[in-house]
Amino acid sequence: MMTKLSSIVPTDLGLVEGVNGKRTRKGTISWKGIPFAAPPIAGNRLRAPQPATPWPGVRPANAYGKAAVQAKRFTAVGPGKYQPIGEDCLTLNVFSPDTVRSTPRPVMVFIHGGAYILGTTATPLYDGSALARTQDVVVVTVQYRFGPFGYLDFSSYSTDERTFDSNVGIRDHLAALEWVQRNIAAFGGDPGNVTIFGESAGGSAVLALLASPASKGLFHAAIAQSPAPELVVEASDARLYADAFLRILESPEYRAGARDEEPITPERARQLLTKASAADLHKAGARLLAYAKHTDIVSPVPYGPVIGDDILPEAPLAAAQAGKLLPVPLIIGTNNDEGLLFAKTWNILPPAEKTVIDAAGIDSWNEISALYEKDGPDGVRLSADAVFWAPSVTIADGHSAVAPTYVYRYDFATKVLEKTGFGATHAMELFAVFGAFRTALGAGIAVGSWRSAERVTRTVQRHWGNFALVHTPVAGWPKYTTNQRRVLLIDDPCHVRVDPGGERRQAWQKAHAARAH
Repeated sequence: MMTKLSSIVPTDLGLVEGVNGKRTRKGTISWKGIPFAAPPIAGNRLRAPQPATPWPGVRPANAYGKAAVQAKRFTAVGPGKYQPIGEDCLTLNVFSPDTVRSTPRPVMVFIHGGAYILGTTATPLYDGSALARTQDVVVVTVQYRFGPFGYLDFSSYSTDERTFDSNVGIRDHLAALEWVQRNIAAFGGDPGNVTIFGESAGGSAVLALLASPASKGLFHAAIAQSPAPELVVEASDARLYADAFLRILESPEYRAGARDEEPITPERARQLLTKASAADLHKAGARLLAYAKHTDIVSPVPYGPVIGDDILPEAPLAAAQAGKLLPVPLIIGTNNDEGLLFAKTWNILPPAEKTVIDAAGIDSWNEISALYEKDGPDGVRLSADAVFWAPSVTIADGHSAVAPTYVYRYDFATKVLEKTGFGATHAMELFAVFGAFRTALGAGIAVGSWRSAERVTRTVQRHWGNFALVHTPVAGWPKYTTNQRRVLLIDDPCHVRVDPGGERRQAWQKAHAARAH
């Protein structure tokens, strides 16, 4: 008979007590809301994460920590229920089978998406219990700062009196991974076998970590689901966005225009950024998003990894093209109908035409756009391909030269998703990864497709779990190389196809090559 894992576990800051799972979570233990850094408030606001303070006795770990600051509507965790919001959000959650194993379990660390402006680990979709149980792994989910709190760069306003750090959101991820190295063994996990995985902005964060010299030794494999590799901010643009944010914070009606504006002094910046409430910073952040749509700043979004500091010296796409990402095994892929979610709900994708012309010229745009019907669903596909698929293929091409790389396209759509016109859209693979089709959240999506949804869930979880264990998917998913370009199409059933969308891929890659030069 297997020994039961204790729900009380020591960490380097004190004891935490988790909760044994019931019903659909039976056979697991979860520890929620564990601090991995000091609260990023007061003097720690807009700073790299600082060490947390130890606690006496046993700390209950039975509830998710606060969501990072964002609009309340994005923190829904059930009908009429919302996760509390606050700056004090640097916590993580651990999910494990409830038995002691003779050898440590692989660890899977998840970074949620949300366009670097929203999201919370408390979202029921991200419950790691089913994945931990079916794949015999330890799952960790990480809350991090985003929006102006995590992805604006005020470092040029630093003084001896007050430091502001760049890429605070990425530094949060690094601090969480360092916590895993120090503590996960006590939860039965193997710090020598950590796989990071994330979706959308979380998938982009995975690529940023692959491109960061500071990541070395903190993880051993990576999975990037529907990343947006080119949504990064050049250092010069980051300074312009920081300046505009401060002016908006000072005067909410600020509009770009006057070029003879007096520079904002470090002293004034410090006053604005330290005296403002979290709500004030969030409101100014929302106004900056609107401002970005009407400015000529080249980087299309204000919130994203900033290129050119010690954490991220080079953009992930450029690093991949040069074969300079950390040489660890990688799964990367996108969904067949990524763009339909945005077209039907909230279109926050940057305009493809401007992005391509700015980067590669009008000839590249003409060649690419000729391969799409601009006015129907293919217009949506063009935008989504520009943001997700095309740069992901370029990442795979570069990385496959230095480490084993596996590429997928998620094609599975339930009958409900087909009827509602969403198809295999953005984020739908998460229901399979986390085994959520049988939960209250996913059941409505799976109606009429229970068996196929279960088969796809089993397939995806086995691939992800085996990859975490031995850094290869299960048999039937071949390595991706630029010679063969074999891609796994995840559906019921799955099949392998060589170079799907090859003509479009070639046109996009010419554009990426033009940008690289």
